[in-house]
Amino acid sequence: MTLEFKAPRIEDRDWVTELMASSERESCEYCFGNIFVWSPIYRTHIARFEDYFLAAGTDEDAAYCFPMGRGDLRRAVDALHDHARANGRQLCLFGVTDRDRQLLEAVYPERFTYETDRDFFDYIYTQQDLASLPGKKYHAKRNHIAAFERSGSYTYERITTENLADCVEMDKVWKAENIDKNPVDLENEQRALDRAFEYYTALRLRGALVRLDGAVVAFTMGEAMGRHMFCTHFEKAFSHVRGAYPMINREFAARELREFPLINREEDTGDEGLRKAKLSYHPLKLLVKYNAVCKD
Repeated sequence: MTLEFKAPRIEDRDWVTELMASSERESCEYCFGNIFVWSPIYRTHIARFEDYFLAAGTDEDAAYCFPMGRGDLRRAVDALHDHARANGRQLCLFGVTDRDRQLLEAVYPERFTYETDRDFFDYIYTQQDLASLPGKKYHAKRNHIAAFERSGSYTYERITTENLADCVEMDKVWKAENIDKNPVDLENEQRALDRAFEYYTALRLRGALVRLDGAVVAFTMGEAMGRHMFCTHFEKAFSHVRGAYPMINREFAARELREFPLINREEDTGDEGLRKAKLSYHPLKLLVKYNAVCKD
């Protein structure tokens, strides 16, 4: 069976999401919305092999995601190996968790080498911690939120088609204030976020915003990963508004994510400020991910 990789379309959402939900994956790579909004930047294409979802970059040295779905894993890996060789590549699988590594070693013992990159470990939290911020370790977060609550009249809203444009306008201001810090990465993120805005309803994203004295000062959005985990893709707040970030984080977890025991807030990509911020919320665990490179 020849693999036919193609750019992801909205029409692919249902079959991809069904396979993802059945697998109960923890890695942020396995969210259709995430793949879809970032695909123009990373040039990601997707394919179906039997009951496995596959994804790959289209650059010369691009890697493939670890096959996700159900069935004969050996056949899926063999199909990727054949595709890699046909395109002059060495087979490299990304997003490989410890569980995936065990599965891969069971069918291909000692055929792959494994390398980790701390910059791409996922931060996973309990919904209860983010929603309630309990104990001394979250004392500073609660103080920032209290300061926000004292600073003016604030409201919380679920993002809908009626207020989505307000998030778009707030994001334009946020971008102007921050673009000089890291122009390339922020421009890429902006392209992905614009795509999320455009396809918000079709992707069935879930989000919320906070207003202060009527103006949007923070918003967030993401999507479900199966029944037990939610993945937060974007979170924006004005840094000069004290408490705006912890406020949207807490309120969204408390009001919208009660059915998800776990929340994945994705990786820090090596950004020191982002790493410090994510660690300050005391993750339940850092999800270790490997690149698995086929030796032959």
